[in-house]
Formats: sequence, structure tokens, C-alpha cells
Amino acid sequence: MQAPANQKLSPETWLSKLKDHFARYDGAIIAYSGGVDSALLTYVAHQALGSKMLAALADSPSLARREYKHALAFASKHDIPLQVINTQEMENPFYGANQGDRCYHCKKALFEKIEQLRRQPGNPLSNLSWPVFYGANLDDLGDYRPGIQAADEAAILAPYVELKMDKNIIRSICATLGLEVAEKPAMPCLASRIAYGQEVNADKLKQVEAAEDYLNDLGFQVLRVRHHGDTARIEILSDDFSLALQHHKSISQKLHELGFLYVAMDLDGFKSGSLNAALRKK
Repeated sequence: MQAPANQKLSPETWLSKLKDHFARYDGAIIAYSGGVDSALLTYVAHQALGSKMLAALADSPSLARREYKHALAFASKHDIPLQVINTQEMENPFYGANQGDRCYHCKKALFEKIEQLRRQPGNPLSNLSWPVFYGANLDDLGDYRPGIQAADEAAILAPYVELKMDKNIIRSICATLGLEVAEKPAMPCLASRIAYGQEVNADKLKQVEAAEDYLNDLGFQVLRVRHHGDTARIEILSDDFSLALQHHKSISQKLHELGFLYVAMDLDGFKSGSLNAALRKK
């Protein structure tokens, strides 16, 4: 079977296409999270536009402090102009209700906040001639991503989608550039760990964050701690099952201390977006 035409291009060619894409604009505001997609977008926009760009990092209780520090460090290392904004999605009852459209309300809050700040004279984001970009890629189009609807409604631009770039291409460019995020595991917001229909609140987010930090410190790089009320369901790579068994007593003790009544390990292993299965069933 032949590889798709877009997969035959070299990482250097894709990088050139992405730079040329940004060079068409007077400037750019990047919705930045520190993940591999938005990090590359931010890095290349800075290469193409220099000081005529700004990364907007959304901060809220749903962003793990570990991820927040990584995002700040990446921007600092590469001299990328950065503005941290407080998105306040936790104040929205529709977000807290945690129905299937939670991500829509999160992204809507982000894009509304960016637009609000763009219209405030003197604010670092106040440049209405600079479009706003975000890191959706081709792979995202095949998953359940209600945040894409919010982006479409706000006319946010998605260069990866326009150029037909998927996650493998993005990682290959990062590797070619020697960027530290090239192999960074995907790490969506902490609210994505809470089962749909169960309220998202600060206490639950802190529980999940503390549990995942503990497991990360034990050596688990790819993991999720899913919050099902009294139960913590741990998802890790099947290759890491033996490591989990070595530490099962300390893991159980720690998660009980964090307030979970039951601690379970998912034998199906890690699966990104596994909580979406409940939505598909409905």
C-alpha cells in the first residue's frame, strides 16, 4: 500500500510550508498550551514573524501545574513572546456540569477571552489585525472534539488542517528541529479525566493532578487517572503493568490518601479519550 501523498514530503518541506503559511499574515496570536501541536505552531510562527506574534497561554485549575511550568519553560527557552490569560471557564455552570459538550464551553471561554483582551487598548493581545491560530490537526477531525465547533464559530484559524498535516508530521518536524516536545506525550486538560455527567470542580481536579504527579514520579510517562466519583481508574501502557504491580501498595495507599475509596487499574491499558466511549454508547 502506498503512503498518502502528504506523508511523502520531508519534515523540512513541511516546515517550509508552515513558515510560508504564517508569512502571509501581518502577525499572529497563537492559542498555546505547551503541548506538541501548539508548541510547534508557536515556534514556527515566531520564526516566520519574529516579534509580530504572541503566544496566549490559557491558565485555569484544569491545567496541571507540571504542564504549566513546561509551557512557560518552552516559551522562555525559545524567546517566544508570551501572555498568560485566566480563562475562568470554571465559573460557567455548563462547563461544570460536564456533559458531552464540556470542551466546547472551555474553548469558547478561551477564544472569548482572547477577543476581549484584543479589544483592550494597551493589552499585549490588543492587535485586531493579527488573526488567532490554534493547533487542531487532521487527526483531531476524526475524533470527538466539540472544541473545534467553538473555534469555527470564533473564526480561529487551523494551519495544520489547512495544510493537511497530521500528528506524525508534526512530531517529525519537531524531531528535525530538535525541539524538546518531539516525544512529549499528549496531556489534555485535567477535566478530561472526570467521567461525563459528574461535576467538574477544583477539588476533583486537584485529586487527579496529585495522583498523576505521583505516578509520573514513579516513572509512568503515559498515563491517565480517570475520576469516577469514589473510584480512581488508572490507565497506563500495557508495557508498564509490571511496574505498576511493583508499586501497587504505595500507589493504592497514595490514592486512598487523596480521597479515593477504590483504586483500579484498567486492564485495557491506556487509551486517549477513553471516557468518550460512554458518549458513543448513548
